[in-house]
Amino acid sequence: MFSVFKDKYQSDFESYLAQSVDLTSDTQLEEAMNYALLAPGKRLRPFLLFAVVATLDSTVDMKQVYPVAAALEMIHTYSLIHDDLPAMDDDDLRRGRPAVHKKFSEATAILAGDALLTEAFQQIAVANIPPQQAMDLTCLLASTAGYQGMVGGQQADMNAEEQRVSLEELQSIHLRKTGELLKFACTAGGILTDGSDQTKAYLSELGLRLGLAYQIRDDILDIISSQDELGKPAGSDVAANKSTYPSLLGLEQARKLFEQELQNCQDILLKIKTIHPGLNDGLLDSFIVQLEIKEG
Repeated sequence: MFSVFKDKYQSDFESYLAQSVDLTSDTQLEEAMNYALLAPGKRLRPFLLFAVVATLDSTVDMKQVYPVAAALEMIHTYSLIHDDLPAMDDDDLRRGRPAVHKKFSEATAILAGDALLTEAFQQIAVANIPPQQAMDLTCLLASTAGYQGMVGGQQADMNAEEQRVSLEELQSIHLRKTGELLKFACTAGGILTDGSDQTKAYLSELGLRLGLAYQIRDDILDIISSQDELGKPAGSDVAANKSTYPSLLGLEQARKLFEQELQNCQDILLKIKTIHPGLNDGLLDSFIVQLEIKEG
């Protein structure tokens, strides 16, 4: 169900992304921005946003949501550009291609990330949505992407390198590093459909639990998948001596924790359905299901 839904909007949204960065500076900056932004990717966050909107209000014109989804993808892409830098995770590959700092230069990669970060807020500012929604989304994106959210989680993740952290500490890192942007995707869907405060609270919780599930899944795949499957070096977390769920719990317990987080997500969907009895949650349910780890 989710794959059919994604196919419906994939091409149109990709076209929107391709037109979102104007080639105006006569430098490599825009080329580097587009190189990263338009690289083949799952578009997990934008399509989670689309799925929440479609689930809560099927009458919304999805093209009105494109700027918000593009803002989210720009934030995510900038974070990947900076994560790959030698001073951070020092990865040479991203999405099966040379990382931006390898294709261009470290300086251009930093600037391309900075430019995508700032352009994200421009996207929301010019979106064809009510002013209050734009204000709420701007504040939410700043908090989820900033020092209280994703950036703070990245710093905590680096601080935890070469250290043995507890499960609670590891989850705290990933709730910020991965969960906060997924929280934005879910909660933004509630904002764009004028959801109640309780609905948005449940959506926020859903995004955070999805973030944990996705990070556990990523840690497992880093061990069991190949470089070709991942689009980046396999085993990079182990090589960097990072704390991961498999290293902390073992592979089988990590799998069990992953399944528990997926169940937590399903439980939250049931709570949302108590507020919206007529809700067709099949789309979000299929989004959760497609996260399951399939053995190669």
